[in-house]
Amino acid sequence: MDFETLYRLYWGKIFRVCMGYVGDRDLAQDIAQDTFVIVWQQLSSFRNESNIGTWIYRIATNNCLRQLEKQKRSTHQELSHHLPEEKQQDLEPQIQLLYQFIAELPEIDRIIISLELEDVKQAEIAQIVGLSESNIRVKIHRIKERLNKRFKEHGE
Repeated sequence: MDFETLYRLYWGKIFRVCMGYVGDRDLAQDIAQDTFVIVWQQLSSFRNESNIGTWIYRIATNNCLRQLEKQKRSTHQELSHHLPEEKQQDLEPQIQLLYQFIAELPEIDRIIISLELEDVKQAEIAQIVGLSESNIRVKIHRIKERLNKRFKEHGE
């Protein structure tokens, strides 16, 4: 499969996984872009030992984890002026709320539910995160319960 085809097939999926993971649209776009730079650079060395989608999701999750580590290490400075928050107009309010609740989950749960929302098979999710398929099934069930509870608490 050529790069353009992969890009068209996976860009939206990878962006949404990154969005679920970092909870910031601009940062998610940067991470998704970095993911496709790596895909572009290493596509010729891909050995078909796994599904190519699994490989791309793995690159994206590694990029998300690196970004979170970078954020933990950097010091945060407060802005001297409070800037008004710009709302994302292109995302439905329910989806924005879902991303907010996903961002509150532990790191591993964020990536698992983000991949589940992208209809990635549970066997692939297990391969990507390094857990058993049965463990993934249980985690997905618990994550969905937790998200449902958060929606109910929010009155949705």
